[in-house]
Amino acid sequence: MISAELTIVPVGTCGTSISKYVAAAMSALDKKGVKYEITGMGTLIETDDPEKLFSAIRAAHESIFKEGAKRVETHVKIDDRRDVDKTMEEKVGSVEQRIGK
Repeated sequence: MISAELTIVPVGTCGTSISKYVAAAMSALDKKGVKYEITGMGTLIETDDPEKLFSAIRAAHESIFKEGAKRVETHVKIDDRRDVDKTMEEKVGSVEQRIGK
């Protein structure tokens, strides 16, 4: 299973709010059919297909330009583990178990 952390930063906008850009990126991810979880600082994506992951990231990136941003910074961190099939929830659960939650 591949987990990725995606942060997209619109640059060249006329304000400080980015919620419309985040909503556009989420809509793009929905259309690509990848599992994702939005956080206060970025988005976690999960898929078992690298091509689907990169296609979803590109769609989210391009969606920001479609919303009017003049420049877009996209930061991606990928964890591609192929020895076992672990979901995002299982990874978090493993840590929580170790700390007694």
